[in-house]
Amino acid sequence: MAAVSTTTTSQLHISYPARLFKTQSTLINTEKTQLGFKPRGRVQAKCETGIASSAGFGLGNRGRRRKTEGFQRGKPWVVTCTAEGIERGMLMGNRGGGSGEAAAAKKAISVPERFKVVALLACVMCLCNADRVVMSVAIVPLAAKNGWTSSFLGVVQSSFLWGYIFSSVIGGALVDKYGGKRVMAWGVAMWSLATLLTPWAANHSTTSLLAVRAFFGLAEGVALPSMSTLLSRWFPTQERASAVGISMAGFHIGNVIGLLLTPVMLSSIGISGPFILFSSIGLLWLTIWAYTVTNDPGESYCISKSELRLIQAGKSDSPVNSGKLPPLRLLLSKLPTWTIILANITNNWGYFVLLSWMPVYFKTVFGVNLKQAAWFSAVPWGTMAVSSYIAGAASDSLIKAGYSLTSVRKIMQSIGFIGPGVSLLCLNYANTPTDAAVLLTAALCFSSFSQAGFLLNIQDIAPQYAGFLHGISNSAGTFAAIVSTIGTGYFVQWLGSFQAFLTVTAALYFATAIFWNLFATGERVF
Repeated sequence: MAAVSTTTTSQLHISYPARLFKTQSTLINTEKTQLGFKPRGRVQAKCETGIASSAGFGLGNRGRRRKTEGFQRGKPWVVTCTAEGIERGMLMGNRGGGSGEAAAAKKAISVPERFKVVALLACVMCLCNADRVVMSVAIVPLAAKNGWTSSFLGVVQSSFLWGYIFSSVIGGALVDKYGGKRVMAWGVAMWSLATLLTPWAANHSTTSLLAVRAFFGLAEGVALPSMSTLLSRWFPTQERASAVGISMAGFHIGNVIGLLLTPVMLSSIGISGPFILFSSIGLLWLTIWAYTVTNDPGESYCISKSELRLIQAGKSDSPVNSGKLPPLRLLLSKLPTWTIILANITNNWGYFVLLSWMPVYFKTVFGVNLKQAAWFSAVPWGTMAVSSYIAGAASDSLIKAGYSLTSVRKIMQSIGFIGPGVSLLCLNYANTPTDAAVLLTAALCFSSFSQAGFLLNIQDIAPQYAGFLHGISNSAGTFAAIVSTIGTGYFVQWLGSFQAFLTVTAALYFATAIFWNLFATGERVF
């Protein structure tokens, strides 16, 4: 039941026989009225004797009087209440379709609006990654159909990153200016269209295919900045890491869904099947998103006052966008900015090496066939989805326990880099594919702690320019992903094994962890 505004005046007009009249002050001074709220501000009440001629409720502009059943039966007294300033949607008695107990029960089981937001973000991040993986699987029959060479396969796979590397910065700036809801909606609409057009482009010409895949990457580049900014608006500091963990769990589950579902659809429906399916899911998600989410909880019509107070109380300050261009020179002049950029470079370097080369690694080193290699590759990503939530919950628990933001970010990021580094060094000594799968799973699970490190730290140090800073660091990380994906092939061809490149990647993890602990901070810098 909504509370009465403190700035309004409520008038209660009550008519009943003189024999029931005691004192006017008894009604006014009652701790809680029959309506179930404390009167705030000045309350005026008028009591009259006699039998009223009519009765009814008046709320706001709806002050029409209606004869009650009691009056129609000739009952000796009725109650007339006229209140001004009561919020719409308040339930009184059976008005609104239920008793007070039913309304209370409904309120008790209602889902907080911020949970709906994070659920939709987890779904779209799952779709985002699944759309990427579809092409990684479908490229095998497309290559056989069109006679593509192995070298051209690498060009097609990298074409996604051509657009992605630029849209992160542009998308981040747009998020800061227009908000995450609108930018995410346009991104989903465009990448769903590109997904739908991919089979047609592949049949038309190689130039068309490369253009569509670059456009696909351009559209997907806005997803992470939009997600990060929306979660910072909708969740208090002590819950933000868990929210990011849930969203990124959806991101990693997208790998599993894409790897396992696409081959089934290719064999049963054809090459166009998975592309049509995932693009249709994207458009369905978009219709729900448009009518459910707002850029800020303060703009939502569905959020309760208690939830809004909880969110606002859990944030130290709210960024105010001046509408000016982000100060690039100022951002790059501070070491905490470079800790985030370097952390993103290292994270993407290791992530895309494992994403791109795990199946080849199992086939080359252990002689595992491609079907088995796909399962060995999918299991670590599924486990990483679970560890993403664990990392977020652990981070929030440390904050609630009284640890400073700086300490928590350093702890989480240290686990996110030192853990994968040690796992990759041990991978050089794995003797069986099972041992290798366990170590790779450990590497990915540890790396998920980075989401509670540098990914959240962007909002900590620059809440006003978080989207733009995220775009800068993500573009640098995307470039590192291109270099590491290509570099792995050259290293393996040059040295004849994966050992050297795994050692180089582990060393990069360790060096970045040291730099992070020296210069990272959880305090606001910009």
